[in-house]
Amino acid sequence: MSYIGQRVVIDLRQAVYRHFQSLSLAYFEKRRTGAVMSYITNDVGALQNAMVETVVEMVTETMILIGSIAAMFYIHWKLSLLTFITMPLVAQAINLFGKKLKKASHVIQERAADITSILQETLSAVRIIKSFGREEYEIGRFSQENFRNFRAQMKAAQIMATLTPVVEFLGAIGVTIILWYGGLEVIAGNLTSGALIAFLMYAVNISNPIKRLGRGYGNIQKALAAAQRVFDVLDTEPEIKDNPRAKKLPPVSGLVEFQNVHFSYKPGEPTLIDVSFRAEPGQMIAIVGASGAGKTTIANLIPRFYDPSSGRITIDGHDISLVTVNSLREQISIVPQETVLFNGSIYENILYGDLAAGEAEIIAAAKAANAHNFIMEMPEGYNTQIGERGTQLSGGQRQRLSIARAILKNPRVLILDEATSALDTESEKLVQEALDKLMVGRTSFVIAHRLSTIVKANMILVMEKGKIVERGTHRELVAAGNLYSKLSQAQILHK
Repeated sequence: MSYIGQRVVIDLRQAVYRHFQSLSLAYFEKRRTGAVMSYITNDVGALQNAMVETVVEMVTETMILIGSIAAMFYIHWKLSLLTFITMPLVAQAINLFGKKLKKASHVIQERAADITSILQETLSAVRIIKSFGREEYEIGRFSQENFRNFRAQMKAAQIMATLTPVVEFLGAIGVTIILWYGGLEVIAGNLTSGALIAFLMYAVNISNPIKRLGRGYGNIQKALAAAQRVFDVLDTEPEIKDNPRAKKLPPVSGLVEFQNVHFSYKPGEPTLIDVSFRAEPGQMIAIVGASGAGKTTIANLIPRFYDPSSGRITIDGHDISLVTVNSLREQISIVPQETVLFNGSIYENILYGDLAAGEAEIIAAAKAANAHNFIMEMPEGYNTQIGERGTQLSGGQRQRLSIARAILKNPRVLILDEATSALDTESEKLVQEALDKLMVGRTSFVIAHRLSTIVKANMILVMEKGKIVERGTHRELVAAGNLYSKLSQAQILHK
């Protein structure tokens, strides 16, 4: 039973993690990371206790209970029926307290998720906490959530502590009935005193299984509260999934076209309004505008992180909603503003771009990204461990590794989301050189605040309130004297 229980839990944890990987980006953007983590840690952990420990106890105690009841009916069936008058009351009590316990346990799981969320949040932001001197404030926040968890645990403990004496009291009523009616039967000569004592011993013998089954039922209810949360996750359908008629996207040249695309994150609040443009293979398309204008949303629609509310997006004439998501994303690479690296070696982080790549290809990608020289200066070269999120590297070094990763993937469509905005001048120069090499021969979409980085773009789309209000080259837009010209002039004056 322990083996079966552990296997079930392992399979369930694996199923939840696999399902997380299939869910759309919107699911995670609406939830705290710690709360999502809690499903796999706290909730599956609660199920583990029930599956491994409680189930074994309930099986053995049920066998003892059935055997004792059978013996009681064999000795005196009338006395047995009279004794079990209290059984419906016991069952009702267990059921009533079980429902309360399940509700209290659901609150416990929620409180545990809150603690995990605060823990994840504060540990990932420890630099900010220390820079503002907010250690005591965060301790207070954690203490508050910890105490809420304590109160939820005590509520469940109260219910369990009440259930046991209630069941025992009802059992004592049954024993009283046995002594009264059994004594009358002995006096009447219908039952021997030895048979009554044996009957009484069996009756007492069933009290322990009933008590343990009541406790086990309570633990099962706790597990069901956790299971409900886990199965709610498993029942969540991904918003972005393959169309039943979806086909694999063949190798493309990079012709990207938006046709009358509308999109809203929330109903009634349009983010993109009638967006149409055509990017020829190998072109660099820059997207500029104020914050909230819809620049990043355009970038999110190309790899199908979201689907448009209406309109079509095509690559080489293929509607991206009619090709498999994996085959689409295999030909797209993203270099974000906030570089994401994994805890491991430099080699492993670059390899993430193409898991089948060899050492020579990884070194070539690093050289193209202007990363090879600084890597070789590291203590262990490409085998150097960079820590969680690459904390042992500078911002420019992290960004160049992400570019090397993108180069290794060799995408046909490239998305650069303000990839140099957080860098100093020297790092920006090195990163920009690497980006220039990366964009050669690829259709590139560049989201930028620094207009100096996009003067060579084949086409610049100027966004305002979800609409494309201007389009053209840098020279054409400056000469037009409209919004782009004002943005460009403002940056020159700012310098």
